[in-house]
Order: sequence, then structure tokens, then C-alpha cells
Amino acid sequence: MDKEKTSSQNINVDKNNNPFEEIVTIVENSKDRAYRKVNEELILMYQEVGKYISKKTEEASYGSGFVDNVVEFFSTNHPELKGFNRRGLYRMKQFYELYKDDEKVSPPVTQLSWTNHLKIMSASKSQEERRFYIELAVKERYSKRELERQMDSGYYERFMLSNGNMLPAIQKAKQETHNLFLDKYVLEFLDAPKGGNEKDFQKSILENLKNFVLEIGKDFSFIGNEYRVQVGNHDYYIDLLFYHRGLSCLVAFELKIGEFKPEYIGKMNLYLEALDREVKKQTENNNF
Repeated sequence: MDKEKTSSQNINVDKNNNPFEEIVTIVENSKDRAYRKVNEELILMYQEVGKYISKKTEEASYGSGFVDNVVEFFSTNHPELKGFNRRGLYRMKQFYELYKDDEKVSPPVTQLSWTNHLKIMSASKSQEERRFYIELAVKERYSKRELERQMDSGYYERFMLSNGNMLPAIQKAKQETHNLFLDKYVLEFLDAPKGGNEKDFQKSILENLKNFVLEIGKDFSFIGNEYRVQVGNHDYYIDLLFYHRGLSCLVAFELKIGEFKPEYIGKMNLYLEALDREVKKQTENNNF
């Protein structure tokens, strides 16, 4: 009796190694698939309603008062259905008209939440910018808050300045590495002290690690700071070390404040050689 009780207690305490957690994983995965399917149908519904509104308002027999008639119909006969007010219907109409002829965004459109679509439609200045943020948000699985932050910081403009006219989610594999990094990043969330040194910069990044990873890309996984590597009889320390899942390689960050100096390249190459020799696995690609 005591043994059975003890065994039960051990299962509950040792949650990380509990085989029953596999059931939780199955449930969570199923819920995630169900949510994505429901979202897909919801977006398709908005698209179909938008198409209907667009076609009817183009017909002379209906005219500009058609939307008002639809609003009155729903408020009178189906008040339980939300979102079919004047503003909501015009958003659906706009959604349909923006993407009806754009084959490039057709597949990913249904993978994005309606809230994110509203943000992209209201804040983007061109079809290219809308397409850019749709592909980015789907690829990185951005929440509303994460997407808003990237758009409000001008991510599209910064990316285009650094990479010309390339879009991140449609690059071929051979171009992927080049597109992962921008020449400039907006790190306003760090709140680093003015006039500080590299250590202050590193401390601010570590204190705001989640936002830092969001800025550089979600495929990055943090490994450590002041990561020690050995070259000969000397120890060297890499400021920040990440692993990139898409590239299957380690990515080292060396933090510097001020003008670039050529000797920085030599020092980084030293770090990369040490990582290749001591840390990199055979199945992984060359470090970056």
C-alpha cells in the first residue's frame, strides 16, 4: 500500500520525466491544429463575405446604400452575430479586394489571424509591404503584439534598405543566410545607458533577451553569454552565442561600440575556428 502511494507521488513530482506528459503533448498538438483549422475557415468566411459585398456594391441596382442595408438586416435579424457592423463589413470588402488578384499571398493568407490582417491592412503603404508582413508573420508565428512591434519599428523599411527588393520568406536556400541578418537593428527596448561600454550593452541584451531574439529572428535559440572557447593555452570568451535552427549552425555575436575596426574580423574568425573544432557537431553546418 505504501509502495503504491509512494510511486504515485513520484509520478506527480517528477513531471519532466513523466511518460504521461506525452498525452498532454498529443492534446496540445490537436488543439493547435483545431485552432488553425478554425482560423482558416474564419478567414475564408471573411473573404467570401467581402467578395459578396464588393460585387453587390459594384452593381448599379444596389448602390452605396447596400452596406447599410446589410448592417440593418444583421442587427435586426441576427444580433448574436458579431462583426457585421458597417466598419466590419468594409474591412471584409477591403480584405477581399486587396488580395483577390495576388496569387503570391493566397496560401499564407489563411494562416494568419484576422487581428494581424487588420494591422497589416491599416498600417502598410503598398501591396509589397503587405505581402512582406504576411509572409513574415506566418513564418515567425507572430502574435498581435509581436507583429505590431515589428511594424511600428519600421522593419520593412529597414529590411529593404539592407537587402534591396528581396522578401524573407520566399528566398531560396542558397540566399537564406544573407537574408537572416540586417545591417541595422532597432534595439530601443534595451534601454542601455548612454555612453556605456560593451558590458553594459551585453547586460541590457540579457535582461531583454526575449525582445532581442524577436528582433533578430525566432529561429535563434540562446546558448550562453561569455561562452568560453580555448585556443592553444588561452581562453577566449564569446559575448553571445546562439543556435539557429533553420541554418543548423552556431551563431556568435561580438558586441562592439564605436567604429568598425579590421582586427574585429580576425578575432571573430578565431572564435569561429574554435567553435568548429570544439563545439560543432558533424551533422551541423559551419558556424556563423
